[in-house]
Amino acid sequence: MHSFNDDGSPGRAGYRRSAGSPRGEARRRELLERVTDDLAANGLVDFSLRRAARAAGATHKVLLYHFDGVDDLLKQAISQLREKRTGNALAAAAEPTGPGLAARVRAMWPMLSGDDPGLSVLDQAIGLAMYDPERYGWLGREASRLYLPSLMSLCPADWADRRKHEVAEMILAALRGFLVEWRTSRDTEGIAAGFEALVRALEREEAAGTA
Repeated sequence: MHSFNDDGSPGRAGYRRSAGSPRGEARRRELLERVTDDLAANGLVDFSLRRAARAAGATHKVLLYHFDGVDDLLKQAISQLREKRTGNALAAAAEPTGPGLAARVRAMWPMLSGDDPGLSVLDQAIGLAMYDPERYGWLGREASRLYLPSLMSLCPADWADRRKHEVAEMILAALRGFLVEWRTSRDTEGIAAGFEALVRALEREEAAGTA
């Protein structure tokens, strides 16, 4: 049986952890890296402790020594992929083709919408959170906690924090919608049109702030 914390994230499964031991932590990172690679290559469908153990080259008991169960392992693997995606997007945003927030968002988009298999897993995770919010809602909440501060950091420094948060929420909702649409319909023309509308909205928002 799976256990969950009050915020919906996976809870402890009752197994001893390897935390605190440098050797154990190194082993945990090695196992997580292998499971993350498998998740990126093969997606969320049929993800299980048995599959994770096979990918890690270990037994399920070894995984349960290092992790709090299959949901904890899934959460940590997805976090690894999200951190990589966010890092790549922010690196691209640091070198925009023009001035302003809109240009930074435009520079980020290719890093978010590429054909890297790992990226599709992250969008699958959002779909899973929508399909079964009671069990997997934390996948969506964790994404927001990670992305919103990054998007707020791209906003003009002289904006109030509330305004930064509101605009970041708009960007996140729009980009998330585009990504889900891309994975489900492959309507590149429609998504491109929607993205350009988002860029124009951001340009107007910035212009209003300087008027």
